[in-house]
Parts: sequence; structure tokens; C-alpha cells
Amino acid sequence: MKVGTVVGAIWATRKAPCLQGQTFLVVESCGQEIVAADQVGAGTGDRVLLATGTVASRYCMDAPVDAAVVAIVDGQREKKPG
Repeated sequence: MKVGTVVGAIWATRKAPCLQGQTFLVVESCGQEIVAADQVGAGTGDRVLLATGTVASRYCMDAPVDAAVVAIVDGQREKKPG
């Protein structure tokens, strides 16, 4: 899993039937922009948790996706110094 920030959305007027009704977000994580299927209603600026690979596809009922937004992060515990 990865943590990222939603930086935008992608609209597609034509999609494969298995993707109808699906919303796609652009998420920046580790310096990369990733297109992810939104499963929780996230919006621009939200910190989110991403599932990737096979897990994301299964979470989206086996749709052909590589990443899925599965949670909006409310807080993050900081590491304690050494």
C-alpha cells in the first residue's frame, strides 16, 4: 500500500463496460502521478491510501485497474527520532 495526495481527476466519456460508473483520480505518491480508481469519494487535496496491483483489481471487482483509493487518511503518526 502507498500513501499519496489527490492532485486531480480524469474524465473518460467512453470506458470498458466493467469501468462504467467508476471515478478516476490522479494521485501523487513518491514523486509519481498514479491514476487510481476511487472507491471512497476522495477529492483534490485529500491524503489517501492506495492499494496497488492485484489487490486493487480485486477490490474493484476484478476490473482492469492497477491502483485503487481505499481510504482517506485523517492523520498520520510521526516516527519518533532514534
